[in-house]
Amino acid sequence: MKEEQKKTVLEKYKIALQKGERFWPDSIYKDLLVSLAIFIVLILLATFLGVPGEPKADPSDTAYVPKPEWYFLFLFKFLAVYGQIPLLGKIEWIATAAIPALVILLLFVLPLMDKNPYRHYSRRIMALSIMAVFVTSMVVLTVISGIPTTSGNTGMSAMTLLQFLTGLVIPIMAYIIIVGSSFLSNKLKLLGSRLQKWTAVGGSLSMIVVAGVVILIAPPAAPSAEVQVANTLTEQIIAGQDLYSLNCVQCHGADGEGGIISGVQGLEGFNMKAIHSQDEMYTRSDETLGDIISYGQPNLGMQPFGKSYGGALSTSEIDYIVAFMRYTWDDRSVIPAGAVSTIPELNPGEVPSWDVHIQPLVKRYCVSCHRTGRQNNNYLMTSYQEMLTTGDNAPLITAGDPKSLLLTLINGHEGKDPVTGNVIRQMPPTKLLDPKYVDMLTRWVMAGMPQTAKEAAALAPTPTATPTGGVAPAVPTPTPTP
Repeated sequence: MKEEQKKTVLEKYKIALQKGERFWPDSIYKDLLVSLAIFIVLILLATFLGVPGEPKADPSDTAYVPKPEWYFLFLFKFLAVYGQIPLLGKIEWIATAAIPALVILLLFVLPLMDKNPYRHYSRRIMALSIMAVFVTSMVVLTVISGIPTTSGNTGMSAMTLLQFLTGLVIPIMAYIIIVGSSFLSNKLKLLGSRLQKWTAVGGSLSMIVVAGVVILIAPPAAPSAEVQVANTLTEQIIAGQDLYSLNCVQCHGADGEGGIISGVQGLEGFNMKAIHSQDEMYTRSDETLGDIISYGQPNLGMQPFGKSYGGALSTSEIDYIVAFMRYTWDDRSVIPAGAVSTIPELNPGEVPSWDVHIQPLVKRYCVSCHRTGRQNNNYLMTSYQEMLTTGDNAPLITAGDPKSLLLTLINGHEGKDPVTGNVIRQMPPTKLLDPKYVDMLTRWVMAGMPQTAKEAAALAPTPTATPTGGVAPAVPTPTPTP
C-alpha cells in the first residue's frame, strides 16, 4: 500500500472513530449480551425440546448406516462424489487431507494475493467471488446429499456425472479463473475484476441449475422404517416382552416356566428348567442375564443371540429382554403400571376378534414357534391369513367346527396328522394355555373367526329380556372335546 493511501485510510479511521464507538468496551459489551441471549435460548431448547435418544451403538450391526450432522453433509457428499472418479478415488488422502488443507491455505494466502487497500464490500471483488462460489458449493452439496452418488450401474452414469460437475468441476474451474485473473497486469485490472464477478455469478448459477437437474431426475427414495426407541422403563419392558415372545418362548415358555422342548434342533425332548424362579432371578444380576442372552450357553445347547456373536439381537434389544424378565419375575422389583402388554379380557357375551384378542394371544404364546424358519409343519401364525390357511395339515381351524385340530391340541389332547398319520402333541408343548385363553380361541372359531372388532360385534348374540325385566347374558360356547 502506498504512503498516500495509508494516510487517507488513517484519516478516515480517525473520523469514523469520532463518530462511532470503540471496540472496547462498547462492541464487546454488545457481543456479550447477544452471546448470553443465544446461550439462554439453547438452554431452553435443550430443556424443553431436547434431542430424541437412539439405541446404544452396536459395532456388530452392519446394517446401520451412519449419517453425519447436517453441517458436515456437504463434506461427506464431496468425498462421495470424489470417490466415484476411477483415478482419483484410489487416492483418498487427496480428498480427505490435501484438498481441505489447500482450502485452509488459500484463506491464509488470500490477504497476500488481494492487496486492495479498500475495505468496502463493493471493492473486495476477489474475496467476495471466492466466498460466493464456496458458500454456493456448500449449500448445493448439502441439498443433494441425500441423493445416491451412483446408481449402481457400471461406469459413470448421468446421475454421477452431473453430481461430479456440480461438486468438483464447476467450483474448481471457478476458483482457477478467479485466482488466475488476480495476476493480470495493472492495465487489465478492470477486466480482471469483471471476470471475477461474472465467474462467481456464472459458476454459482451453474451449480444451482445442475443440482436442480439432479434433484429432478433422481429416483424417489425408498421410505425408511421408523426406528422405535424405548426411552422409558415402561416402553423397554413392553419391547422386551415382544422380543422374548419371538426369541425365547419356544424353549423357556411364555412365562419362563420351562418344560419339555419340542421342535428345536439339538434340544428335542430336553427338560428345560424354569427361569422365573427366585433361584434364578435373585442370584443373577442384569449384567449376567444380558451376557447369557448375548453369549449363549453352548454347553447347554443355547445359541448366542447377540449380534457380535452371530445372533440377531442388538445390545439394546437384549437390555429390553432383561428389563422384562427382571420386572415380571423378580418380586423385589415393582413393575410400572401398564408396563406389560396384556391380552384383553372378554366381556360377557362378547365375541373375540383377531385384531383385539387373538393376535396378542398368539403373539405371546405361539409366534415364537409358528413363524418362518422354525419346525412347525409350516403352520404360521404371524398374520390372520397365515393362521387360517397355512400348515401341512391345513386348515387347522374351520369356522364353527369344535373338532378343529388346533382346538384339540390346545385342550391338551393329542391329534393325528391326516397326511402322515403321526401323533401330534398338545400345544403349547411345555405348558397348556390358561383355560380362559382356550375358551377365547374356542369362542373365536365357533363365531366364524372374525378379523376386526366391527365384524365381531356384528356376530355377538343379542341379549334376551327375562320375565322380570332384566337381560339374560349370552350362553358361552362350551369347550370342545375330541
